[in-house]
Amino acid sequence: MNNSFSKVAIWMVIALVLFTVFKQFDGRPPATDGVTYTQFMNDARSGRISKVDIQGDTLHVTPDSGRSYTLTSPGDLWMVPELVKSGVQVSGKAREEPSFLTSLFISWFPMLLLIGVWVFFMRQMQGGGKGGAFSFGKSRARLLDENSNPVTFADVAGCDEAKEDVQELVDFLRDPSRFQRLGGRIPRGILMVGSPGTGKTLLARAIAGEAKVPFFSISGSDFVEMFVGVGASRVRDMFETAKKQSPCIIFIDEIDAVGRQRGAGLGGGNDEREQTLNQLLVEMDGFETGQGVLVIAATNRPDVLDPALLRPGRFDRQVVVGLPDIRGREQILKVHMRKVPLAPNVDAVVLARGTPGFSGADLANLVNEAALFAARRNGRTVDMQDFERAKDKIIMGAERRTMIMPEEERRNTAYHEAGHALVACMLPKTDPVHKVTIIPRGRALGVTMQLPEGDRYSMDKERLLNMIAVLFGGRIAEEVFMNQMTTGASNDFERATQIARDIVTRYGMTDSLGPVVYAENEGEVFLGRSVTKTTHVSEATMQKVDSEIRKIIDEQYAVARKLIEDNSDKMHAMAKALLEWETIDADQIDDIMKGLPPRAPHVPNSNDNTPSDGATPPAAGPSPADDKGAAASTPVA
Repeated sequence: MNNSFSKVAIWMVIALVLFTVFKQFDGRPPATDGVTYTQFMNDARSGRISKVDIQGDTLHVTPDSGRSYTLTSPGDLWMVPELVKSGVQVSGKAREEPSFLTSLFISWFPMLLLIGVWVFFMRQMQGGGKGGAFSFGKSRARLLDENSNPVTFADVAGCDEAKEDVQELVDFLRDPSRFQRLGGRIPRGILMVGSPGTGKTLLARAIAGEAKVPFFSISGSDFVEMFVGVGASRVRDMFETAKKQSPCIIFIDEIDAVGRQRGAGLGGGNDEREQTLNQLLVEMDGFETGQGVLVIAATNRPDVLDPALLRPGRFDRQVVVGLPDIRGREQILKVHMRKVPLAPNVDAVVLARGTPGFSGADLANLVNEAALFAARRNGRTVDMQDFERAKDKIIMGAERRTMIMPEEERRNTAYHEAGHALVACMLPKTDPVHKVTIIPRGRALGVTMQLPEGDRYSMDKERLLNMIAVLFGGRIAEEVFMNQMTTGASNDFERATQIARDIVTRYGMTDSLGPVVYAENEGEVFLGRSVTKTTHVSEATMQKVDSEIRKIIDEQYAVARKLIEDNSDKMHAMAKALLEWETIDADQIDDIMKGLPPRAPHVPNSNDNTPSDGATPPAAGPSPADDKGAAASTPVA
């Protein structure tokens, strides 16, 4: 309501300004009734005018016959004597000259109105009334005091090592003299490094909450402005304000927005971003640095930061906030589960085991999605089925049950996913298959999910080769059982080729090329996937690289094809189960691989009003994670 009123008020002010300006410079005379001054004087001399009322330059004429009319006097000095001589009754009053103040107001009112509008827009651009219309250089940091920051270490889970690293910061903020007596100096800056969603901002707020000190929060992008020098002024104002509140914490989120390495931009050393960075460096290591002001920054791109930020005296210490392990995921889930009513069958340990590679933000989203599923079925509590559905949605995407597939394409998808699952079950170093579905989800027509048995932080060559074979299982099944090739395996081939290329060019796992890196990272993202490009090597070496990649792909393609052809009965049984139930879980897959008839899928109890999706896995069955880290397996589409 307030926003709509503000917009209407702005347009009304603009219209008033334009109207006033046009009115001020509108020099047109008042409208007349079509009678010329010459004709008027001729009528007066002829005795056809009885009365004339003179109001400044305007003449109100009353003729002997006909209606009255108005015209403008041209300033004839002899007009009144001539009218009196002709017997016309003349009346009127002298022109009223406006006062000096009135003239001044009329002359300057449009300009004052324009200035007022400009001031209003400047206030809007600078965030309203904080600091006035000319507060370009005022800090935009948001202050959380002791009463408005309830976050403590009890609200942060999954990063015990990081909390230990920052515990002494809390002790220093509570009692700085304890360290100063022994000549110790607390780090001036703490750089928190980690993947998005791992809880860097939450940990910084928890430090302030534990120490019960003011917490200034600002984003790196808030320093960057169009005008040169504004960012540096905001840095100065932020530190001056913080010194008045010391001891306190300044938290700069996404510092890479302003702290990128200098000299790489088009503006040289005088552009706005680099001036802001220079001022930040001075404030953190200058002679006037206030005691008790701790600067904490967060980023997921430490590789692009300027080296001057990372030297001792500025960001002395780096705290890595990584993805949580199984124990950390359990703790994070318990923190977020406090906010929702849980059913007795919800087990945080099972959920933690089934979500490797999930960050804290992912787990918070998991709990929220489960609560939404429970609300849709009008449940009073959130049970394990809701969490299973939430995991499937997060990992594979929402179900597209309204999508109608032709029967032939449906059969092709069933054999495609069965091929992935069978190869994954037959090879030794693959993650166990947890669920296979031919229900379209997201952009995929079907998904085969594999669940890692535990957190994994590295890969050996045999496991990588088995991953390539699993990716080829879908296309091979289409060729063998459907006698056709479809475009559904394009992403499988892309991922298989990339794994084979990394084996040859990055990991040094081939005998012919040896432990030499033939590729370098391009646009590397910290703790995430990176795109590689081949370094400058000879043409003969490149041919060897291509030959080794093709050799790996051909060998794994042959391995997968032999497994599928030798186990055609299991392929038919798995495809039949998929066509009948659309989704099968680990128990049914185990039955098929043992040559037994697959057991009936688990159907939720009808009393809980839970909509059935055909083959929902049991409540205790964990779900795998997407490729969010080294420990996660990627669902195969």
